[in-house]
Amino acid sequence: MSNIQIPVSVLNLAPIRLGQGSKEAIDAMVDLAQATEKMGYTRYWIAEHHNTSTLVSSATSILIKHTLENTEQIRVGSGGIMLPNHSPLVVAEQFGTMATIYPDRLDLGLGRAPGTDMHTASALRRSNHDSVHSFPDDVNALLTYFGPEVDQGYVRAYPGVDTNIPVYILGSSTDSAYLAAKLGLPYVFAAHFAPQYMDEAIAIYRQRFQPSEYLSSPYMIFCLNVIADESDEEAKKELTTMQQFFLNVVRGTRQPLRPPVDSMDSIWSQPEKDMANAMSRVTLIGSKASIKDQLTNFQNKYNVDEIMAVSYIFDPDKQKRSYDILKEVVDGR
Repeated sequence: MSNIQIPVSVLNLAPIRLGQGSKEAIDAMVDLAQATEKMGYTRYWIAEHHNTSTLVSSATSILIKHTLENTEQIRVGSGGIMLPNHSPLVVAEQFGTMATIYPDRLDLGLGRAPGTDMHTASALRRSNHDSVHSFPDDVNALLTYFGPEVDQGYVRAYPGVDTNIPVYILGSSTDSAYLAAKLGLPYVFAAHFAPQYMDEAIAIYRQRFQPSEYLSSPYMIFCLNVIADESDEEAKKELTTMQQFFLNVVRGTRQPLRPPVDSMDSIWSQPEKDMANAMSRVTLIGSKASIKDQLTNFQNKYNVDEIMAVSYIFDPDKQKRSYDILKEVVDGR
């Protein structure tokens, strides 16, 4: 089996499984981090979502700290911190503190969406200041806070100054591609739930990239879904957990992560199926051989620098096995 030779990483929204509570979801998040660290994954990122009873990823920086405490070498970061909800200074102080405790293990992925509905965004206090539109300024503020003492203004992040925490721009449309290219920062595209603009965003980022003190050439991380199992048939059954997850999104319902089912036909309507499948169409699914073929075809087309995988699988052992299979494919084992 040839080596595809690409770093692979993990994104976790920290979902609550049916029959479990918040504590079990957090324990499962740590357990998966420890397992994927042993497999040799590059980084483990945790999302930010608010007012969502089926996800525990609201206080992202606390979950990152908890994961750092319980792992040894894997990089841990945010996928992402949604800047409309946060003061850049507070983010710099929190991440600067973590980087001081856990040097060279922290990543800061930044998003411009609030990661919630508008009522909740308002309750988070920052949305009154049109903070979505101040995203480029907020990113620049963070880069300054993490930079050398000589570049600081009057307001400084302590700890934070000179920690040089790597900053990544997250995007699900073309806006962030322009910004990541202009600032010369790595770009992470969210094809795991919003693939509509992926070709255009990748092209914009690569064509417009301006070398910076952070990066000499474009660095593109591509986030997609992976459902891998011992056979194609077994993977297709496990896929129904993810399909139910996306049906939740389509319907605006709040069901915990559910076990796989034999058929989705009686669960969703054709329009719901079409919408859910459109959102989740960038998914590697099947046996090791199938995953290898799909990933090879993907890389022949896009040649991204790193894959970040999301696996919505109900059984934690099967979820770990899915990540294991992906790593085996990449390593040529």
